[in-house]
Amino acid sequence: MFFDREEELRALLSLISYEPNMITFVYGPINSGKTALIDEFIKRLPNDYLAFKINFRRSPITGYEEFVDVLFSLDLRNNIRTLKDAISLVLSVGKEVFGFPIPSELFERIVMEKKPKNAFTYIATLMEEIRRAGKNPILIVDELQVIGDLKVNGPLIYEMFNFFVHLTKEEHLAHVFVVTSDSLFIEKVYNEAMLQGRVDYFLVDDFDKKTTLDFLKVNGLSEDEAELVWSYFGGKPVYLVEALKHREELKEWCEGTLEAKFHWLLYSLNSLRRTNKELFEEVLSLLVKFRENEEVECLDISEAVAWTVKNNVLFLDPRRGILRPQGRLELLAIRRTLEKL
Repeated sequence: MFFDREEELRALLSLISYEPNMITFVYGPINSGKTALIDEFIKRLPNDYLAFKINFRRSPITGYEEFVDVLFSLDLRNNIRTLKDAISLVLSVGKEVFGFPIPSELFERIVMEKKPKNAFTYIATLMEEIRRAGKNPILIVDELQVIGDLKVNGPLIYEMFNFFVHLTKEEHLAHVFVVTSDSLFIEKVYNEAMLQGRVDYFLVDDFDKKTTLDFLKVNGLSEDEAELVWSYFGGKPVYLVEALKHREELKEWCEGTLEAKFHWLLYSLNSLRRTNKELFEEVLSLLVKFRENEEVECLDISEAVAWTVKNNVLFLDPRRGILRPQGRLELLAIRRTLEKL
């Protein structure tokens, strides 16, 4: 859902007006509207920009061949014999391309050789030619954490980030945006891929209260109904849209959604207690902090922090070093669960 993200759009459009220099992590809690914002950003790109969008969630990736299949989608390999053909195709499609066009013969060689560097070299060459043709390339990579454990002569993820550094800080060839809800992945890659001084952060958060109430009232809810939805879900876009569908039984739907989240968390914690009592106690001690607080400082990514973040109970903001529930619904579920344990 896209609504009233003008400030974020202005910031993104301003960012690309400068020479590419940093990898930008576009991050935020789950379902905060990151994809909707990026889609609107692409629509509003000036005509001399071209976005290459790669979504690693589009198909399962268990090996190198599936990885390059996502980079070079089948639709962009048919009837392409030369680099010139690839450039002509890209220049004819408008502002957005899903994947990179590549000559079919070269694609087959890249698959057989299993050398990611060769794929990245081709992409860099393609982008150089696109710039010569008067377009400014932007690379947008969504859900990159999917390939976090994939190895091709070593961890593929680090080779990919080295390529991103090449495109941005070294050659100033293209802006690179990495979109993810997995803040643990951001923190891990930042430290292990030695990205200090090479990345920036762009937070896409849930709506604030004013924006939330404005959206709900513009779409037909009364002041009281809008306040009720805010009290359960805060500014989580996905739930605001769903609330509009349930206006006739709004209170019952809100409470039923909270009950479902509460029982999910209760069952998850009880399961953890059976399998790892020590970790359960650590997680419980962490969640107790949210009985009176809506956010707490995070000084270390402990096992308890990792468990709550991986299970989408808490959100880690690596830039500010704080932990908070993924949304207001999770905060209410945590507090209700603590009353039962």
